Amino acid sequence: MHQPTDSLPIAVPASNRSDGGQSGNYSSWLAALVGAAAVVVIVAGLRVAAELIVPLLLAVFTAMILSSPLRWLKARGVPAAVAITLLIAAVIVSSLMVAAVVSAAIGDFRTALPSYATQFEGLSRDAVAVLANYGVVLDQSQWQALFDPSALFKMVANTLSSLGNALTNGLLILLLVVFILAEDQSFIDKLALSGGSAAGVASLRTFARSVNSYMALKSLISLATGITVWLWLWILGVDYAVMWGLLAFLLNFVPNVGSLIAAVPAVLLALLQLGVSGALLTAAGYGVINLFMGNFIEPRVMGRGLNLSPLVIFLSLLLWGWVLGPVGMLLSVPLTIMLKLALESRQQTAWVGAMLGGGLTTQ
Repeated sequence: MHQPTDSLPIAVPASNRSDGGQSGNYSSWLAALVGAAAVVVIVAGLRVAAELIVPLLLAVFTAMILSSPLRWLKARGVPAAVAITLLIAAVIVSSLMVAAVVSAAIGDFRTALPSYATQFEGLSRDAVAVLANYGVVLDQSQWQALFDPSALFKMVANTLSSLGNALTNGLLILLLVVFILAEDQSFIDKLALSGGSAAGVASLRTFARSVNSYMALKSLISLATGITVWLWLWILGVDYAVMWGLLAFLLNFVPNVGSLIAAVPAVLLALLQLGVSGALLTAAGYGVINLFMGNFIEPRVMGRGLNLSPLVIFLSLLLWGWVLGPVGMLLSVPLTIMLKLALESRQQTAWVGAMLGGGLTTQ
């Protein structure tokens, strides 16, 4: 019996389709272009609103650091209002003490910059003379133009001063910290009660927990690094040891290159002040401290899962420094870590977060 032709399955080859099989590729390219355009608009908006964004970011990161001790106090029966008051009081007292000491050190350092420049001129003349004895002839003016530590010292002082200027909105930052801490975890709870998807709420909880843990542990390790650097330089007699300790604390948030950048001005100052032996001892101290913290303490406390690719670290320094200024450079790696954790918390973008990582690990 003859079977009707409309009951037979008919497969249409991809080559015979009207769109030639290109609609999927077109949609993918269009989505990629829209995403790239959105990123450009967001970055441009952040750059324009940097004066408003920087205090907000400082408040957010301060709240992230304080969230762990806040939960610790609340778990031991301390009322939330009392716990927040104690933490804010501790932040105010410690900030005022550090600001008083560091601001005085920066002022004295700026005053002493001309004398350091004069010392370096004499040191460079001696170095050029020694090299000339071995047949290496260098022009004095070109050598000083190529390698001028006074310019590096000025850049360090300006960077620390710009951070202090960002903290001039201290009252606004503290108020933001209080409100953020008061909303600790309540936003996620509200989202769960309002009917948010279980997967989305769980992903948001994981992201918040990971970021808070990272910021708290990294801050403790950076604080230990800064204090150790300050003690070592104080023992050696290097001037402005407190300032170099603060710089080591701040730049320790930047893996790999941060410790090297923090060591350079202190070693140069030790060279001008204490000679070659003092510079070598200073460099050795930085090396031992950073090797111990970076290869022994930090991997055991934090694990290796949050590492970033060195290329990503360098690009994040350039990007966030261009968008938010010197404070953006100091916050570049925490911001990129937050982006990495946010991408890894969603299955659709987990591969992008993996691409930002520092490399493959073998079991």
